[in-house]
Amino acid sequence: MTKADLVEEVTKLGDLTRRDSEIIVETIFDSVIGALRSGDKIEIRGFGSFRIRQRKPRIGRNPKTGTKVEVPAKKVPYFKPSKELRDLVNPVGKAPQSPTTPPAEPAGSGEGSTAA
Repeated sequence: MTKADLVEEVTKLGDLTRRDSEIIVETIFDSVIGALRSGDKIEIRGFGSFRIRQRKPRIGRNPKTGTKVEVPAKKVPYFKPSKELRDLVNPVGKAPQSPTTPPAEPAGSGEGSTAA
């Protein structure tokens, strides 16, 4: 989903013009960015939380030349999904099927069934 798709979804929800929806989406994004810049944590119940993580300086490697490069310390945004969001994405009781595993047949179907 792109930002334009999100604006379209907001427009569909009510009596809003596309421009009003763009302002709403931009305001939300600007608020999240502003809070992260100031070091605040954002927590949206049922969705997840955004925060800043500090990365330590380290020695990296240039993949093209193989030479060692100093990578400075930096702050990176981090998103942690809520349990509710994880459960919605990975429903309980539905184990993921591997590409080589055939789908399971419902009980009572197939050969040898006594159901009439």
